Order: sequence, then C-alpha cells, then structure tokens
Amino acid sequence: MGVSIKSAREIELMRESCKRLEYVHKELGNHIKPGISTYEINKIGERLIREQGGIPNFLNYNGYPAAICTSVNEEVVHGIPKKEVILKDGDIISLDAGLIYKGYHSDAARTHLVGNVSDEVKQLVEVTKQAFFEGIKYAKPGYHLHDISNAIDDYVSQFGYGIVRALVGHGIGTSLHEDPQIPNYRQKRRGVLLRAGMTLAIEPMINLGTWDVEFLDDDWTVVSKDNSPSAHYENTVLITESEPEILTLGNF
Repeated sequence: MGVSIKSAREIELMRESCKRLEYVHKELGNHIKPGISTYEINKIGERLIREQGGIPNFLNYNGYPAAICTSVNEEVVHGIPKKEVILKDGDIISLDAGLIYKGYHSDAARTHLVGNVSDEVKQLVEVTKQAFFEGIKYAKPGYHLHDISNAIDDYVSQFGYGIVRALVGHGIGTSLHEDPQIPNYRQKRRGVLLRAGMTLAIEPMINLGTWDVEFLDDDWTVVSKDNSPSAHYENTVLITESEPEILTLGNF
C-alpha cells in the first residue's frame, strides 16, 4: 500500500482533528505537577478529548487500556496510567495522545518537566523537541522521507544520546498508523519522495543513555534498557507545496 495523499476536504478534517488534540495537550499540561497520579492525568485527558467532540484513538487500540499514554522517566512510550504512579519533583513525563474527529486521526506527544528537573535531563527534553524541528526542515516536496530521518539523527547524535530504533513515526489519516514508517535514525535508502497532501506523525524518541529498549511484562510499556531517562516529542505534519504545516501546533 502506498502513502495516501489527502484531498482538500480530508486536509480540513485533519486540521480540525489536530486542532482539537492540541487544545487537549495544552490543557493537560496545566495539570502536570508533583502529587498527581498518571491515572488522574488519563482521566482528565479522556474527558478533554470527549469534550472536544473526539473519540480517544488509543483507548482499546490493540488492547491498550487508556486514552493517554503516560510514560515517566525511563519509560519511552506506552506507559499505562496507574493510581499508584504519583509524579514527584524531578520527574519527567511524556504524554502521548490522539483523537478521532469525523473519522480522521490526530497524534501528538509532549514531554513535561515535573517541578525541579536536573539540567542534564532538561537538555535531553529540549534536544528531543528540537530534533523534530530539525527533521521537518526536509518535510517538503523534492525531498525524500529519509532526509527527515537523517536530519534528526545528525542533530541528536552530536549530543551522544541514544536514538530509539524499535519504534518509529508513521503516516496518519483515516487510520492511526498508515504507511510510511518514519525512523528517527540514519537510513541507507532514501525512502519515498515527499508529495503535497501527505500527513505524517513525526516523533523523535530519545534516551539519555543507550538507544536500546525493552518491553515490560504488561506488553505495552517500553523502557530504556539502561533505565536512563527518555523524552518524546511528536506532531502531526502536513506536507504542502512549500513549508510543512504542523497541524498539532500553533492553533492557540
């Protein structure tokens, strides 16, 4: 199956889905502080998604039991919200969330600092976010998909961080995960030629230590193999005829 090119109508629906998700992320960010449980964060997130007229696309996706992925410290992605996981000063937490609006998916992730976080971990979070922006400099017609991957790798590698390889970004539209897969590390092949109308979820996942990860016994939570902190930053991006449009950023 090839990479889907969205029609003008589909792009409008994607914009609306993503705008609603951005609102959810902004509101959810206001609740991140020491003392809140990941269970409570998920409850607030699901309520916000439904108030926005959306359906949480992660809830029951392949059996995932929540609307918001809450990944704390060494958890890379897919952390399951729990009443007993209480955020404390110095933690970081990655919130990965998405919603369906009128049949169209949105997907975005943010890593939040909880209270006073060490400078070393703060830098990891900042570099992970900037890696996304380095990547999307190449998210336009005339470039190939892996130009994005290579730009992310080139930027992150100079800091000596581990770029997660077991998980990648993806196309998005009427399904949460569509072609193509979008690695965050250097590729030998060029990948597909980018064309206007493609919608991509680009999401650097970066560890302070090793790039290697393992899955916990819950079959969902992915952690860094050396238990080093991990950061995650993701937006849904539209390829246009010129500069990329970040659909989950800049509406508010």
